[in-house]
Amino acid sequence: MKTLYLECGMGAAGDMLTAALLELCDEPGKKLEKLNSLGIPGVVFSAEVSEKCGIRGTGVRVSVNGTEEDPYGHHHDRAEGHSHGHHEHHEHGHSHSDLGSIEHIVNDHLDLPENVKKDVVSVFGLIAEAESHVHGVPVPEIHFHEVGTMDAVADVTAVCLLMNELSPDRITASPVHVGSGQVRCAHGILPVPAPATAYILRGVPSYGGSIGSELCTPTGAALIKYFVSSFGPMPVMSTEKIGYGMGKKDFPAANCVRAMLGDSPDETDTVTELSCNVDDMTAEAVGYAVEKLLGEGALDVYTVPVMMKKGRPGTLIKTLCRPEDQDRFVRILFSHTSTIGIRKTEMSRFILSRSLETIVTPYGEVRQKVSSGYGAKKTKYEYADLARIADERGIGIAEVTKLLDELK
Repeated sequence: MKTLYLECGMGAAGDMLTAALLELCDEPGKKLEKLNSLGIPGVVFSAEVSEKCGIRGTGVRVSVNGTEEDPYGHHHDRAEGHSHGHHEHHEHGHSHSDLGSIEHIVNDHLDLPENVKKDVVSVFGLIAEAESHVHGVPVPEIHFHEVGTMDAVADVTAVCLLMNELSPDRITASPVHVGSGQVRCAHGILPVPAPATAYILRGVPSYGGSIGSELCTPTGAALIKYFVSSFGPMPVMSTEKIGYGMGKKDFPAANCVRAMLGDSPDETDTVTELSCNVDDMTAEAVGYAVEKLLGEGALDVYTVPVMMKKGRPGTLIKTLCRPEDQDRFVRILFSHTSTIGIRKTEMSRFILSRSLETIVTPYGEVRQKVSSGYGAKKTKYEYADLARIADERGIGIAEVTKLLDELK
């Protein structure tokens, strides 16, 4: 399985992710030329060799109409722009943009594959949803200034395009170091992580630390949230390429995102199957036992009608659980069924890598289960979210699914 692992021990920002992914490409120079040919208004990408704590990597810079964004002009620690407010104009005079304006630029003016356009718009949707929550303003009324400038569009577009070029089967990452302290913005001094960053990183393992700076920006957080399917230590993998995307500020630790690309074994795990036959339980009692087992965290429980001794109809109850949980489920089976014996089978199973993504839609947030691996990718909307939209709009779940599919 082609696996991409992102090491975010010094946070994440759009320019750093761009640089790290660029180093993984076979011909980074040509990829840089491709980025410059996309048609992002006024934007020019450049790359340079950068060294942090003795490690050589790549630093990516973006100029807009000949001017590079000042990495410290907003009192931020990253070079990319991002929003901590929605009323003031950008300090460098960039005009406001709403999500619709960004969608217009991406969909109508950029030379990108359709799936990459969708990715770019979805990442900005995550940021808009976070800003909406922080400021109490509906998403359509959110005005980006720092986020909406072309340098941020450039960062997000570059990462989405390079992800498409690399096409990993699985993307995993370390917990995200967000930094600590405070950040100054148009509204005043805010805590680190900034409110929008903290909101985007809900459900993502993250931590602070002794470095008193903003290490993870809203843009970096949104890109990580959108692309990464799981978080934890580096998985078992045969690494083929390593990329270092350097930030612009110096810290005691190397200020970079490290990206590793290689092959990892297709995912398998071991489960225990507990089986028992009963012929003297009512249907209600069997149903209660199944609910109890599932409620206690069984991986799956199902029943099969069987013929038992003396021609009596009975029920085969099968429970799948983690090997370390088998004793607990044995006790539950003996307590809630009439069986006097339970069979145990250890088995391996092939599994797809699974994650839960949240997409922003005109109908509110919708969670989507994503499973991938072995050359397959499957998506399924969370039933509770489909039911909520169906109730709100007075339509059927099938129609809700169709409406959501049309947004893709």
